[in-house]
Amino acid sequence: MKPVEKASRFIGKEIPRKDAGDIVRGKARFIGDLKLPGMLHAKVLRSPYSHALIKKIDTVRAKKLAGVKAVLTYEEAPNWRAGLPVHLGVLSQKVRYVGDAVALVAAESEEIAEEALELIDVEYEPLQAVYDTEEAMEPGAPQLYDQFPGNQFPLACPWMGPNSLQEIVMGDVEKGFADSDIVVEGTCTYDNIPNPLPLEPPGVIVYWEGPEDLTVWSSAQSPYFLKITLHYAMGRINVRSIAAQCGGSFGTKVLLWQLAFYAAALARVARRPVKLCYTKQEHFAAYTLRLGSRFKGKVGIKKDGSVMAVSGDWLINTGYCSDAAQGMVAVGCGELQLVVRCPNWHVKPRLVCTNRNASKMVRGYGGQELEAAFIPVLSIALEKAEIDPFEFFKNNYVKPGDGYYWRDGNWWVCRGLDYTKAMEKGAEVFGWKEKWKGWLKPSAVNGTTRTGVGVSVHGNADVGEDVSEAYVRLDPDATVVIYSCVSEHGTGQRSSLCKMAAEILNLPIERVSLAPPDSLVNPYEFGPVGSRGTYAIGSAVIRAAEDAKQKLLEKAAPLFNVAPEELETEDGTIFVKGQKDKKFPWKAAMGFDRTCMGYGYFETDF
Repeated sequence: MKPVEKASRFIGKEIPRKDAGDIVRGKARFIGDLKLPGMLHAKVLRSPYSHALIKKIDTVRAKKLAGVKAVLTYEEAPNWRAGLPVHLGVLSQKVRYVGDAVALVAAESEEIAEEALELIDVEYEPLQAVYDTEEAMEPGAPQLYDQFPGNQFPLACPWMGPNSLQEIVMGDVEKGFADSDIVVEGTCTYDNIPNPLPLEPPGVIVYWEGPEDLTVWSSAQSPYFLKITLHYAMGRINVRSIAAQCGGSFGTKVLLWQLAFYAAALARVARRPVKLCYTKQEHFAAYTLRLGSRFKGKVGIKKDGSVMAVSGDWLINTGYCSDAAQGMVAVGCGELQLVVRCPNWHVKPRLVCTNRNASKMVRGYGGQELEAAFIPVLSIALEKAEIDPFEFFKNNYVKPGDGYYWRDGNWWVCRGLDYTKAMEKGAEVFGWKEKWKGWLKPSAVNGTTRTGVGVSVHGNADVGEDVSEAYVRLDPDATVVIYSCVSEHGTGQRSSLCKMAAEILNLPIERVSLAPPDSLVNPYEFGPVGSRGTYAIGSAVIRAAEDAKQKLLEKAAPLFNVAPEELETEDGTIFVKGQKDKKFPWKAAMGFDRTCMGYGYFETDF
């Protein structure tokens, strides 16, 4: 007989978000709501050229303007450097895209700072620009960086491990093509895709508590990850990172080091807190984009839909710099293997810099870019074989027991579910069999209007990515505090973590709270990115709650003269399982001067 599962008290139940009241009443504090005593406002002078040298820059008039407290150019900026590999400073004599930072101003008000920008005189020497990946790799193309000849970045991503995935190489592609019934070649682009911009533009406030001690308030999605990034980029200084309520992110506010660079450089000179929030115009025109993606290659399949070989170049436009593109390359190469089962691969990525906005983290993170550029080429072969695309993806999507190389370059075996039944149910509800008439054949015709249907698929193993830590503290009054450095970026993740702890401790959710997202008081947390929040962060919180509960019951065991495993807790009381007639409150086990602190963690598991 199967054991009877205990009914959940909170999980799967509709419970109001703990922060819902503050949000609808306007009490939730976003970065735009925060103000520090003596705070200055920063603005950025931006380049009108996509590629140019600054020959001369005059800031005398701007510095004399009443209310201006700091003006910086590349000549005075600190030597902090970031990027992957490290290649980008705070300011540079060379500008590399329209909107690149030329000078920074901090003033008593935004209006004064804007006026000061108008008083800065700049003489440029325009340079030839390049925007296309293939043109950027050609001999004689304009070079953005001396250290990256051919405008190509190295593909290694050290923070994904020493063997980070840099290409897909498996089997024998020539034999695979020879064994194929249909072989096609093609090129498809997924270029010039903007980020899905959230309502709130990014922003930071910084303050130097001491020469090597920086506090950063931000709208970051991953405040602890921002702390780590700034610590290394700014010379291993001490960084305290605090997240405000995040007004949406879609993955675009994970790394805000560039804004922090600008504000911190000004704050160091002005010796006052500095706030820098992008306007919506800057958010659209000068913030980051999704990677540009182009697949040029060859696909071989059998008439039954078995993919025998894939080869080609994945050309990636990262814009004028890279701080995460190598990671996106690694993840993209991994995700394609989940979507298309194939024994023979040779896909070679080329990461190219051009004179457009930088590409950084965004929802999808590499897999969407490669899949969206590759699948149309694959579809040419499916069309020739007259294969139903739904049946193809249902049969070819990774199944339990299948292996793949993931972003760390290691071989992993799928331990997930077989999604075949879910796919079939979705197709049934949609009416796929009735609506699909064949490739490029409309499902319905109404005068000049043609209606068609399509199917798409996406594969990801990153829900188990990276490390999470959490503490759970039980207080004698039967209240609980979770310590996890998680910002709220619109998904209700913080409220969900409280539900998990309340479920483990069998305690009303009103008695469970989450510490503010402050790196000074919380343990390490990579952040709610890559769909990992519930699984990875939640696992750490659950383990911390279980650890705290175990310590509580160990303290209570002598009160009942039983072993801890014979005890249970409910609503802040402790009792022997099945014997609720005799109860003790938590305080009886802890006293008024003790707490129980539990620790939980999650290790990377793809």
